[in-house]
Amino acid sequence: MIVVTGATGQLGSQIVDRLLARVPAETVGVSVRDPAAATALAQRGVRVRAGDFTDPASLRHAFEGAEQVLVVSASLRGDGAVAANLAAVDAARAAGAGRILYTSHQAASRESLFAPQPVHAAVQEHLASLGVAFTALRNGFYASTLAFSAGDALRTGRLVAPADGPVSWTAHADLAEAAALALTTDSLLDGVTAPLTAAEALDLEAVAALLGEVAGREVTRVVVDDEEWAAAAVEAGMPTAAAEFTLGLYRASRAGEFAVTDPTLEGLLGRRPTSVRPVLEALAARG
Repeated sequence: MIVVTGATGQLGSQIVDRLLARVPAETVGVSVRDPAAATALAQRGVRVRAGDFTDPASLRHAFEGAEQVLVVSASLRGDGAVAANLAAVDAARAAGAGRILYTSHQAASRESLFAPQPVHAAVQEHLASLGVAFTALRNGFYASTLAFSAGDALRTGRLVAPADGPVSWTAHADLAEAAALALTTDSLLDGVTAPLTAAEALDLEAVAALLGEVAGREVTRVVVDDEEWAAAAVEAGMPTAAAEFTLGLYRASRAGEFAVTDPTLEGLLGRRPTSVRPVLEALAARG
């Protein structure tokens, strides 16, 4: 059995959909915090069990009988994120899984300026120490996060953010396809993968230009000081901790952490990965 965690989330749900196009539903299980949210999967024949990374005991039941477990990294911060992801990995090993996969990031590093990356680096190191087959999927930066800055830009004609750098914005759908391929192909992407990225890296100035083309009106990139941006974000309702977390993204991007592109994803898909334009088109269509 293949067990996927976070199967009702944006990435996990797409991975499960692609798995079900390849293998019988009775060979797929999901671990979710709220089984009621996965009713549609249960109706398709998928085994649905409750599992919470912060409650390791629940994972023993969720992972029972798994030959492979895909741990979709928890969207937590700080030490809690490391502990939660390690708990899931250890539970997969304890359940007897012969292979453990984990959704890491292209910029995973102990030295990263963006808080999630040291978390991913710690999990990768732990996986390598367990003595079981593993795959750390070093996913490109999710293109869907552009909604955060592009949504305001569509309304105001100004994309306001701190100084940044190129980012290889990568579509969830492409990364879901890669994960499904890895789960259903022996030895594919074993170990710590090459960066699984789109074919180009764009900074926010280039994103603003594309957004203007898509929206049919000028969108101006406006660079503001880090502290000025954070103060405005907090005034608009963002928690202070979230503002500081987001600043880490900009600091890391202008240090070049997300500028890497790699042909591995294109080779897996057999086509060019999704570009930023259709992502922005979808954002514009939603208004």
